[in-house]
Amino acid sequence: MLYGIAAATTALLLTAALAALLRRPALLLRPAGSRRRRAVPPAGGPALVLGTCLVAAAGRWTGAAPLGPELDRLLTAAAAVAALGLVADVRRVRTRFVAAGTAVAAACVVPYDETGVPGGLLAVGWITFVALAFRALDHADALAGTVGVLTAFGVAACAAAEVMDAVALLMSVLAAALAGFLIHNWPPARVGLGACGSLFTGFLPAAAAVFTRTGHGLGSSAGVLFALTAVAGADVLLVVLSRRLAGRALSRGGPDHLGHRLRRLGLTAQGVTVVLGVGALAGVLVGVLTHLGLAESGVFWVAAGVIVAVLALLRVPVYGVRGPRGVPEVTSSSQVTRRLRVRNG
Repeated sequence: MLYGIAAATTALLLTAALAALLRRPALLLRPAGSRRRRAVPPAGGPALVLGTCLVAAAGRWTGAAPLGPELDRLLTAAAAVAALGLVADVRRVRTRFVAAGTAVAAACVVPYDETGVPGGLLAVGWITFVALAFRALDHADALAGTVGVLTAFGVAACAAAEVMDAVALLMSVLAAALAGFLIHNWPPARVGLGACGSLFTGFLPAAAAVFTRTGHGLGSSAGVLFALTAVAGADVLLVVLSRRLAGRALSRGGPDHLGHRLRRLGLTAQGVTVVLGVGALAGVLVGVLTHLGLAESGVFWVAAGVIVAVLALLRVPVYGVRGPRGVPEVTSSSQVTRRLRVRNG
């Protein structure tokens, strides 16, 4: 327990320090296809990955907390996905290539002996979906980081209930590293996660949750995994429905995510994070209680809440609508952040 506290504290401080150190070099990076520098450099992604991996490596090197072969492979796969995301932060990489690379990494870590091939393939698809969902969730300051902290703690609690101490420790280290990143990412953000950090934040807890739920029924596992990542799933559902109903291509960006719509309803950047963080906390609590067998019907309430929220936010106009003071429609989260900062002085 003492090592776990020390590891989490080290991860928090190390990630916070690395994010500050990497901010200036990251400012030299330019967004793919743009001649302007990033308003919020994606230094948080490399800092998060390094902070998590270095603390985990230190535990293995000292012998205080070796993760074991399976989790070593999991952490290596997550780092590979983060490296792919880093390439996407610097160069233009199509989403389908990012999805394919993430799926390959997921296929390398799923425990097929325990899940079976059909269950393993479903797990690969789910891990890939969550990783990409967290990348999409990174459209507002502190949002992906806050939801990631809560999700990691939820998976850690489930792992602790299964006496999977190594998984619980790894998730605690990730949560602490995300907290260190949030020091610089709370609105107004000085650094961002980028694809590197957001893919890592989604991939690692999703794969760890699969390890935690092995041996349980497929239906109950699907409910637990859904509840743990309800906010990220709701964001994807909202965007897909919105673009389909508007006749827009799914690959065409727009200010149509959860955070964008809540901003149009008048919430501040901090308010968006708090509201969606509360929603994520509710889903995580239900997921943990369901895993413990204490709230079997809670998943249905989470699903109902997601459906109600998505249907309500679909009514918020976002396409071709001018924002306050004549700000026209924007097509990327970086433009949202830039223009809101100009408007707010």
